[in-house]
Order: sequence, then structure tokens, then C-alpha cells
Amino acid sequence: MLNLPNTLTIIRFILIPVYLYIFLRGNFPVAFSVLVLAGITDVLDGYLARIRKQTTMFGSMLDPLADKTMMLTVVLSFLFSKMIPWSAGIAMFIRDGGMIIGSAIFYFRGKKTVPANTMGKVTTFLYYLSIPLIMFKVNYAVYYLWFVITVSFITSLVYIIKIKMINREVG
Repeated sequence: MLNLPNTLTIIRFILIPVYLYIFLRGNFPVAFSVLVLAGITDVLDGYLARIRKQTTMFGSMLDPLADKTMMLTVVLSFLFSKMIPWSAGIAMFIRDGGMIIGSAIFYFRGKKTVPANTMGKVTTFLYYLSIPLIMFKVNYAVYYLWFVITVSFITSLVYIIKIKMINREVG
């Protein structure tokens, strides 16, 4: 259970309070470096799990939890430091919460769900691109964030349509 990919995921969890401590001390370049390191562990754990054939149920559950927890921490740190408006944070929480709750409902009802697709991965990339823009107070960073939030809602709509389609075919 504690193979290298899962260890990297656990390291990502450990980096969450490290990021928060450094961010709250106002050292944004180092806090951003911690996020980059967390991103590298995210890419590596999935890659290593696939090439080493070490995918586990534990890792499959833990990896997205680490991703969501890190992103939640970043959003909260931005909200409480007034780097982004509360309305943007609420929109992000509604979208992510809706996706998590919706997936759980479909899963527990025995319905099929849709794995991450290119549009979802692009949306995640766009979110991660917004982090340094916001952290380093780049002009129009919050406008860019609203663009990404809009894209994320469109992506969610596409997922919902696909989930309904595959479950209609099955049922």
C-alpha cells in the first residue's frame, strides 16, 4: 500500500500546512515554490503508478483528495488575504462541491461516472495558471480567474451531459 506513488501523494498532503505557514508569513515566492513542488509530486505519482503498474485503490482515493485539499487551501488563503473576492471563492466551492456531491450520488446509486477528460485537465491547468497571477498581483488576474471559473462551469456541464448519456445507454 505504501509504494512510491502513494508516498508522493502523502508528501503532497504534508506540503499543505507547509504552504499555508509560508504563505501566511507573506513569503509568496517560497509559498509558490511549495505549490510547484506539490504539482510535481502530483504529476510524478500518477506517472509512476502507471509505468510501474502500482495503481492502488488507496492511491486512487487519496490522489484526488490531495489535489482538492491543496486547491481548497490555496483558495482559502487567497480569500482570507483578500487576493480574490468572496464571490469567486463561493463560485469555485459551488462548482467543486456540486461535482463531488453529484459524483458521489451517481457512484452510490451504481451509475457510471465519466473519468477526467481533456477539457477537465485543461480547466485544472487554467486554474493552476491563475495561482501565480493572483499571488504576484498581476494586472487582470482576478478577471482571468473569473474566465477560468466560467470555463469550469462549462466543463461541468459537459461532464453532466456525458454522465446522463452513458447512463441512459446503460439503463
